[in-house]
Amino acid sequence: MARRGGCLIPLLVVFVAVAVLTDHGRDSDGGWDGPRRPPVEGAQVGPPIGPERPPLPGGALPEYGIEEPARKQDSQGTGFAVSSEGVWLTAQHVVNGCDRVGLATDTDRAERAGDVFQSRVSDAAVITGGLPSGTTLALSRVWPREGDDGYHMGFPHGEPAVVHSRFMGRGQAVRLGHSEPVLAWAEIERIPEFDHELGGISGGPTLDANGRVVGINSAAGERRGRILTTDPAAAVHLLEAARLPAAGRTAAPIGDMAAAAARFQNLLRAGVIRQVYCDVFE
Repeated sequence: MARRGGCLIPLLVVFVAVAVLTDHGRDSDGGWDGPRRPPVEGAQVGPPIGPERPPLPGGALPEYGIEEPARKQDSQGTGFAVSSEGVWLTAQHVVNGCDRVGLATDTDRAERAGDVFQSRVSDAAVITGGLPSGTTLALSRVWPREGDDGYHMGFPHGEPAVVHSRFMGRGQAVRLGHSEPVLAWAEIERIPEFDHELGGISGGPTLDANGRVVGINSAAGERRGRILTTDPAAAVHLLEAARLPAAGRTAAPIGDMAAAAARFQNLLRAGVIRQVYCDVFE
């Protein structure tokens, strides 16, 4: 997508259609789409936290229309650990409408989650009772500056990858007539190189040059060019509202894309970033 749809407010608000980054689909035997088809045993999905998303306001920020699938189905996204006590973050649309939610293990199975708490004001969600992680990612509250580097990590089409981008500016994502603040990024390169869409990277972390999580991957255009993430405060505020802990570890800087790829491999080996599976009953 990433189609320019014209100006809603001349010279001020640009509306661009983008797609959510969750990898949807069910294979012929009714299992999971992607490299694993893990059984996920019961999990509870908790109520959304916070006020309803505000109605779409007028303003000067660019607006990005998010195209949601017509019907929720089995899908796969990404999540990352923020506490050694089994607290994970992902995107709200990854777990919304799921009957069961699970985290991929190091075998061909998924470990069921405990509770899932969804934000009402951003595309952020918390998974509790998940797999413990000795290493966690540090969260940033600081907005990036225009031109700052971002490193989007996750599992597009079920395969691990890092996407390098640069920060364009703040915006508003429009979902079903409601809006939420987002960060817009311009894509530069991918490791490993691939041409397919980014479905499945949704819910993964976007790290800044300081190695801190500056957003949760949320949406992107069909063609390369634009990636949307939550704003830095979304994850912090959701954890605070849910009264859940987040580790305050010190992050190490990331010098370039090669360093980002090496960091991602280390995080994968440590089990800090994992696939999130959504099971929808027929």
